[in-house]
Amino acid sequence: MKVESIVLGSIGTNCYIVTNEETKECFAVDMAECPQEYVNYIKNNGLEMKALFLTHGHFDHIMGIDDFLKAFPVPVYAGEDELPVIEDDRLNVSSMYGPKYAFHGAQTVRDGQVIECAGIEVDVLQTPGHTVGGCCYYLPKEHRLFSGDTLFCASIGRTDLPTGSSSQLVRSVQEKIMTLPDDTKIYPGHMEETSVQFEKEHNPFI
Repeated sequence: MKVESIVLGSIGTNCYIVTNEETKECFAVDMAECPQEYVNYIKNNGLEMKALFLTHGHFDHIMGIDDFLKAFPVPVYAGEDELPVIEDDRLNVSSMYGPKYAFHGAQTVRDGQVIECAGIEVDVLQTPGHTVGGCCYYLPKEHRLFSGDTLFCASIGRTDLPTGSSSQLVRSVQEKIMTLPDDTKIYPGHMEETSVQFEKEHNPFI
């Protein structure tokens, strides 16, 4: 399995491509924007896109969905409690930062659900706090976690935007992420990668 991070959008969002190197199937995590270079990369490398997983509904993680789906008509997955955020330009704060945007059509996933995508097991961890229905996606065989804006390297996501809750966020990190194996590699929505072990030792918020 291969994980690649492509920084996209006005706020520098880490948008991930997860590839099964044996089958050349892949899936995406978050989509801040979808430039032609992104599309070309998938096609020129002979990859078959299977799905898009959204960690949460803020504008800097969803603005590229329409262009992405034009190139790759695949399912879009999001937490079952996150649809109101994705579908409302006020809650996803796109109206605060630029052009209004909302996406309708995501398929919902729930806490504890297991999805097989591109031949890779993806476990859904509901981690509210940054938003009401945000999710992390854990690959148990590979010990990899896509944390969105729930957890950053030595920090956590902001909670002052609509539907945010600081107490929920800390609880989510402590109960859902810090209980994963120490060697779990964490791919956040912004900034550099980290690990469960590093966060246990260095994150002042948990």
